[in-house]
This record gives sequence, structure tokens and C-alpha cells, in this order.
Amino acid sequence: MKAPPDMPPVTWETADTLVDYDAAVARMEAHADAMARGEAGEMIWLLEHPPLYTAGTSSDPKDLVAPDRFPVYPSKRGGQYTYHGPGQRVAYVMLDVGKRGRDVRAFVAALEEWVIRTLAEFNVTGERRDGRVGVWVVRDDKPLTALGQSPEDKIAAIGVRLRKWISFHGISINVEPDLEHFSGIVPCGISDHGVTSLVDLGLPVTMGDVDIVLQQCFDKVFGPIGDK
Repeated sequence: MKAPPDMPPVTWETADTLVDYDAAVARMEAHADAMARGEAGEMIWLLEHPPLYTAGTSSDPKDLVAPDRFPVYPSKRGGQYTYHGPGQRVAYVMLDVGKRGRDVRAFVAALEEWVIRTLAEFNVTGERRDGRVGVWVVRDDKPLTALGQSPEDKIAAIGVRLRKWISFHGISINVEPDLEHFSGIVPCGISDHGVTSLVDLGLPVTMGDVDIVLQQCFDKVFGPIGDK
């Protein structure tokens, strides 16, 4: 998913207030359409949403445990139900996947790698799991499961959509959200694993810390061909 050497640098923008979900989607779609017309460049938009649930294209209504708790937004991204809220870093990723290899699986794997490298900078080992999109952390500090295994908690979600090979939506990393808010859904349709955050893992990490590392690690995964 490396960029060709002649592609302009990716633009980064960080919202300093909570962003309404519908407004965010409208802006993403407008930017993706402008990119497809050759009128805009690639962009990463870092933000936080007010507390809400989103229903991806594979969501199952029974996984919405508390439908009246927070606003619920249908979403055209892949995946199932997710929670967004303050303390969670959302990175909306508007990239030209057509110019970066036209490989959707490689793109999703690159997003996972971006998150894993970011977590590693905070000495957190993020891992992939077959059949479970997102990034997971093994909790050796918790009691073993009934099967005698260490429990696993989800720390980052991934959900993207491509239109004309332009991506939008993206990733979310739990920095310091209210983890109890996840109890209103079955996150990503998986009921036998928990949810965690960097602060829940005992790390005094700020959103600004995460933003700096996200940009550094993005360049390593998505930068120009030839960059390591």
C-alpha cells in the first residue's frame, strides 16, 4: 500500500471539537468524490465523536443491546456495530487505493499494521485474529477463561468503504473512552471477548501522544515506495 514516488504528501487534519457523525460522513463522501475527480488529494482526518453507535453493512439487529442509549447511525462501511465517543481516536482515511495497488485485502492489512505499529510505540502488543477484524490485546493480567486461555480484549476497530478505489471511514483506537459505553452493543458481533484502551492498560497516554505516533507510523506503512 505504499504510495508511488510522484504522489503528493497526505494532508493531515485534526478536529479540536467533537464532530457530528452525519456531518463527518458528508464531508468524507464529498472529499472522496473530489479525489475521484482529481480535484483533491489524499487526507487523514483525526477526530472524536459524541457518544454514538454505528451499524455497518453486516450488522445484526440483535447485537444492539440498548437501542435507546445513544444515537444509532446506519453506516455504509464494512463491519457490524461499533461505538464511538470521547476518548477514542477516530482516523478517517481518504486514500487513493487505486494508485496504491488496487488490493482491498492488502489495504485492510496495512491499516491493521498501522495500528499495530502505533501500539508498539507504547509497548502494547497488538495482534490480528483470523475471523475478527481489528486489533486485539492478550490480557495476561486477567484470570484465565473457562478454556484455560488468557482473555483477549479489542483495542482498535477497522471499518472502511471504497468507492471508485477511493477509501473513506477508517480506524478507531481506544485511548481513554468510557468502556462501559460499549455494553450497549455486542461490539463487532463478538460477545466472548472484551474491550480495552491504552489508559485501561495502565498507560498515561494522551490523545496528542497518539496523534504524533499515528503520523510517524503511517509514513512507515503508507509512505512513498522505497521508504521503510
